[in-house]
Amino acid sequence: YDPQYGDHPPYPPDYQEVNRAFDEMKQAFAGLCDRTVLIDFTLEEDGYTPVFYGLEALRDTLADLLPEAEARAIYQLLDEDATQQLGNLYRDVGRRYLLAFSIMAATLAAVPLPFATMPVLTTLQVSMVTLLGQLYGQRLTPSQAGGVVSAIAGGFLAQAVGRELIKFIPVFGSVIAASWAAAYTWALGEGACVYFGDLMGGKKPDPDKIQSVMKEAFQTAKERFKGIKKAG
Repeated sequence: YDPQYGDHPPYPPDYQEVNRAFDEMKQAFAGLCDRTVLIDFTLEEDGYTPVFYGLEALRDTLADLLPEAEARAIYQLLDEDATQQLGNLYRDVGRRYLLAFSIMAATLAAVPLPFATMPVLTTLQVSMVTLLGQLYGQRLTPSQAGGVVSAIAGGFLAQAVGRELIKFIPVFGSVIAASWAAAYTWALGEGACVYFGDLMGGKKPDPDKIQSVMKEAFQTAKERFKGIKKAG
Protein backbone atom coordinates (compact mmCIF):
# COMPACT_ATOMS: atom_id res chain seq x y z
CA TYR A 1 0.00 0.00 0.00
CA ASP A 2 0.89 3.62 -0.30
CA PRO A 3 2.95 4.58 2.81
CA GLN A 4 0.46 7.35 3.62
CA TYR A 5 -2.18 4.72 4.46
CA GLY A 6 -1.75 2.99 7.80
CA ASP A 7 -4.62 0.53 7.49
CA HIS A 8 -6.55 -1.54 4.98
CA PRO A 9 -8.63 0.66 2.66
CA PRO A 10 -12.30 -0.06 1.94
CA TYR A 11 -12.63 -3.22 -0.14
CA PRO A 12 -11.78 -3.57 -2.96
CA PRO A 13 -8.59 -1.48 -2.84
CA ASP A 14 -8.36 1.18 -5.52
CA TYR A 15 -4.63 1.78 -5.90
CA GLN A 16 -3.08 2.08 -9.32
CA GLU A 17 -0.10 -0.09 -8.42
CA VAL A 18 -2.28 -2.81 -6.89
CA ASN A 19 -4.72 -2.78 -9.81
CA ARG A 20 -1.90 -3.02 -12.34
CA ALA A 21 -0.29 -5.96 -10.54
CA PHE A 22 -3.67 -7.65 -10.13
CA ASP A 23 -4.46 -7.28 -13.84
CA GLU A 24 -1.13 -8.85 -14.73
CA MET A 25 -1.78 -11.79 -12.40
CA LYS A 26 -5.21 -12.35 -13.91
CA GLN A 27 -3.68 -12.43 -17.37
CA ALA A 28 -0.93 -14.79 -16.26
CA PHE A 29 -3.43 -17.25 -14.76
CA ALA A 30 -6.08 -16.87 -17.46
CA GLY A 31 -7.53 -20.27 -18.28
CA LEU A 32 -6.20 -21.80 -15.05
CA CYS A 33 -8.81 -20.42 -12.65
CA ASP A 34 -12.44 -19.35 -12.78
CA ARG A 35 -12.23 -16.27 -10.58
CA THR A 36 -9.62 -14.10 -8.88
CA VAL A 37 -9.98 -12.31 -5.55
CA LEU A 38 -7.77 -9.82 -3.76
CA ILE A 39 -7.01 -10.87 -0.19
CA ASP A 40 -4.51 -9.88 2.48
CA PHE A 41 -4.54 -12.13 5.54
CA THR A 42 -2.42 -10.39 8.16
CA LEU A 43 -1.51 -11.19 11.76
CA GLU A 44 -3.24 -9.48 14.68
CA GLU A 45 0.02 -7.93 15.83
CA ASP A 46 0.44 -6.23 12.44
CA GLY A 47 -2.32 -3.83 13.47
CA TYR A 48 -4.39 -3.95 10.28
CA THR A 49 -8.19 -3.86 10.34
CA PRO A 50 -9.71 -6.15 9.31
CA VAL A 51 -7.12 -8.84 9.94
CA PHE A 52 -8.55 -11.01 7.14
CA TYR A 53 -8.90 -8.39 4.41
CA GLY A 54 -11.05 -9.65 1.56
CA LEU A 55 -12.45 -12.59 3.53
CA GLU A 56 -16.06 -11.83 2.63
CA ALA A 57 -15.19 -11.55 -1.06
CA LEU A 58 -13.37 -14.89 -0.92
CA ARG A 59 -16.29 -16.52 0.89
CA ASP A 60 -18.87 -15.17 -1.55
CA THR A 61 -16.80 -16.15 -4.57
CA LEU A 62 -16.39 -19.70 -3.28
CA ALA A 63 -20.11 -19.84 -2.61
CA ASP A 64 -20.82 -18.86 -6.20
CA LEU A 65 -18.49 -21.47 -7.62
CA LEU A 66 -19.10 -24.43 -5.33
CA PRO A 67 -22.19 -26.65 -5.23
CA GLU A 68 -24.81 -25.63 -2.69
CA ALA A 69 -23.78 -28.07 0.04
CA GLU A 70 -20.11 -27.11 -0.10
CA ALA A 71 -21.01 -23.42 -0.27
CA ARG A 72 -23.12 -23.70 2.88
CA ALA A 73 -20.20 -25.36 4.67
CA ILE A 74 -17.85 -22.55 3.62
CA TYR A 75 -20.25 -19.94 4.96
CA GLN A 76 -20.49 -21.76 8.27
CA LEU A 77 -16.74 -22.18 8.62
CA LEU A 78 -16.05 -18.52 7.88
CA ASP A 79 -18.87 -17.20 10.02
CA GLU A 80 -17.60 -15.84 13.35
CA ASP A 81 -20.39 -17.36 15.44
CA ALA A 82 -19.95 -20.74 13.78
CA THR A 83 -16.20 -20.56 14.33
CA GLN A 84 -16.83 -19.92 18.03
CA GLN A 85 -19.17 -22.90 18.18
CA LEU A 86 -16.56 -25.04 16.44
CA GLY A 87 -13.98 -23.94 19.02
CA ASN A 88 -16.36 -24.88 21.84
CA LEU A 89 -16.88 -28.28 20.25
CA TYR A 90 -13.13 -28.92 20.15
CA ARG A 91 -12.81 -27.88 23.79
CA ASP A 92 -15.67 -30.15 24.85
CA VAL A 93 -13.91 -33.09 23.21
CA GLY A 94 -10.62 -32.03 24.79
CA ARG A 95 -12.17 -32.05 28.26
CA ARG A 96 -12.58 -35.81 27.99
CA TYR A 97 -8.80 -35.99 27.99
CA LEU A 98 -8.56 -33.45 30.81
CA LEU A 99 -10.68 -35.51 33.18
CA ALA A 100 -8.66 -38.68 32.67
CA PHE A 101 -5.30 -36.94 33.01
CA SER A 102 -6.45 -34.94 36.05
CA ILE A 103 -7.45 -38.11 37.89
CA MET A 104 -4.12 -39.73 37.01
CA ALA A 105 -2.29 -36.62 38.23
CA ALA A 106 -4.15 -36.73 41.54
CA THR A 107 -3.27 -40.39 41.99
CA LEU A 108 0.41 -39.69 41.42
CA ALA A 109 0.47 -36.58 43.61
CA ALA A 110 -1.06 -38.49 46.51
CA VAL A 111 2.26 -40.30 47.00
CA PRO A 112 3.51 -38.77 50.29
CA LEU A 113 7.11 -38.25 49.16
CA PRO A 114 7.97 -34.60 48.48
CA PHE A 115 9.42 -33.98 44.98
CA ALA A 116 9.46 -37.69 44.13
CA THR A 117 6.48 -37.44 41.80
CA MET A 118 7.23 -34.11 40.06
CA PRO A 119 9.10 -35.62 37.07
CA VAL A 120 6.34 -38.18 36.50
CA LEU A 121 3.62 -35.53 36.78
CA THR A 122 5.46 -33.30 34.34
CA THR A 123 5.72 -36.16 31.85
CA LEU A 124 2.01 -36.88 32.31
CA GLN A 125 1.08 -33.26 31.64
CA VAL A 126 3.34 -33.07 28.59
CA SER A 127 1.61 -36.18 27.25
CA MET A 128 -1.77 -34.52 27.79
CA VAL A 129 -0.69 -31.40 25.89
CA THR A 130 0.67 -33.58 23.07
CA LEU A 131 -2.72 -35.30 22.71
CA LEU A 132 -4.58 -31.99 22.83
CA GLY A 133 -2.27 -30.66 20.14
CA GLN A 134 -3.15 -33.61 17.92
CA LEU A 135 -6.84 -32.90 18.48
CA TYR A 136 -6.30 -29.38 17.14
CA GLY A 137 -4.17 -30.56 14.22
CA GLN A 138 -0.79 -29.77 15.81
CA ARG A 139 1.80 -32.55 15.70
CA LEU A 140 4.21 -31.96 18.56
CA THR A 141 7.31 -33.75 19.75
CA PRO A 142 7.62 -34.24 23.52
CA SER A 143 10.15 -31.41 23.56
CA GLN A 144 7.78 -29.07 21.72
CA ALA A 145 4.89 -30.03 24.00
CA GLY A 146 7.12 -29.30 26.99
CA GLY A 147 7.81 -25.88 25.52
CA VAL A 148 4.07 -25.23 25.25
CA VAL A 149 3.61 -26.24 28.89
CA SER A 150 6.37 -23.86 29.97
CA ALA A 151 4.95 -21.06 27.84
CA ILE A 152 1.42 -21.23 29.21
CA ALA A 153 2.07 -22.36 32.81
CA GLY A 154 3.27 -18.97 34.05
CA GLY A 155 3.01 -18.43 37.79
CA PHE A 156 1.55 -21.86 38.36
CA LEU A 157 5.05 -23.38 38.35
CA ALA A 158 5.93 -21.79 41.67
CA GLN A 159 2.75 -23.22 43.13
CA ALA A 160 3.85 -26.68 41.98
CA VAL A 161 6.81 -26.48 44.33
CA GLY A 162 4.48 -25.43 47.13
CA ARG A 163 2.30 -28.44 46.42
CA GLU A 164 5.27 -30.73 46.98
CA LEU A 165 6.30 -28.97 50.20
CA ILE A 166 2.79 -29.46 51.57
CA LYS A 167 3.45 -33.19 51.54
CA PHE A 168 5.61 -32.74 54.61
CA ILE A 169 2.30 -32.42 56.50
CA PRO A 170 1.29 -36.03 57.30
CA VAL A 171 -1.89 -37.37 55.61
CA PHE A 172 -3.57 -33.98 55.19
CA GLY A 173 -0.74 -32.74 53.00
CA SER A 174 -1.17 -35.56 50.50
CA VAL A 175 -4.89 -34.83 50.18
CA ILE A 176 -4.18 -31.18 49.37
CA ALA A 177 -1.41 -32.12 46.94
CA ALA A 178 -3.66 -34.60 45.13
CA SER A 179 -6.55 -32.17 44.68
CA TRP A 180 -4.13 -29.39 43.67
CA ALA A 181 -2.44 -31.60 41.05
CA ALA A 182 -5.81 -32.57 39.57
CA ALA A 183 -6.97 -28.95 39.45
CA TYR A 184 -3.68 -27.72 37.99
CA THR A 185 -3.67 -30.42 35.32
CA TRP A 186 -7.23 -29.51 34.38
CA ALA A 187 -6.36 -25.79 34.22
CA LEU A 188 -3.26 -26.53 32.16
CA GLY A 189 -5.40 -28.48 29.71
CA GLU A 190 -7.91 -25.63 29.45
CA GLY A 191 -5.06 -23.23 28.76
CA ALA A 192 -3.65 -25.56 26.12
CA CYS A 193 -7.06 -25.71 24.41
CA VAL A 194 -7.11 -21.92 24.18
CA TYR A 195 -3.52 -21.91 22.91
CA PHE A 196 -4.14 -24.49 20.19
CA GLY A 197 -7.53 -23.00 19.37
CA ASP A 198 -5.90 -19.65 18.62
CA LEU A 199 -3.33 -21.34 16.39
CA MET A 200 -6.04 -23.25 14.54
CA GLY A 201 -7.90 -19.98 13.98
CA GLY A 202 -4.81 -18.26 12.59
CA LYS A 203 -4.36 -16.07 15.66
CA LYS A 204 -1.34 -15.43 17.83
CA PRO A 205 -1.95 -17.01 21.26
CA ASP A 206 -2.64 -14.35 23.89
CA PRO A 207 -0.71 -15.11 27.13
CA ASP A 208 -2.99 -12.89 29.23
CA LYS A 209 -6.10 -14.60 27.89
CA ILE A 210 -4.59 -18.03 28.51
CA GLN A 211 -3.61 -17.12 32.08
CA SER A 212 -7.10 -15.78 32.74
CA VAL A 213 -8.70 -18.98 31.47
CA MET A 214 -6.30 -21.10 33.53
CA LYS A 215 -6.95 -19.17 36.74
CA GLU A 216 -10.71 -19.46 36.34
CA ALA A 217 -10.47 -23.14 35.42
CA PHE A 218 -8.15 -23.79 38.37
CA GLN A 219 -10.56 -22.27 40.89
CA THR A 220 -13.47 -24.26 39.48
CA ALA A 221 -11.46 -27.47 39.33
CA LYS A 222 -10.24 -27.09 42.93
CA GLU A 223 -13.83 -27.35 44.10
CA ARG A 224 -14.50 -30.20 41.73
CA PHE A 225 -11.53 -32.26 42.89
CA LYS A 226 -11.63 -31.27 46.57
CA GLY A 227 -10.97 -34.31 48.73
CA ILE A 228 -10.37 -36.52 45.69
CA LYS A 229 -7.96 -38.76 47.62
CA LYS A 230 -10.52 -39.26 50.38
CA ALA A 231 -13.19 -40.15 47.84
CA GLY A 232 -10.82 -42.68 46.29
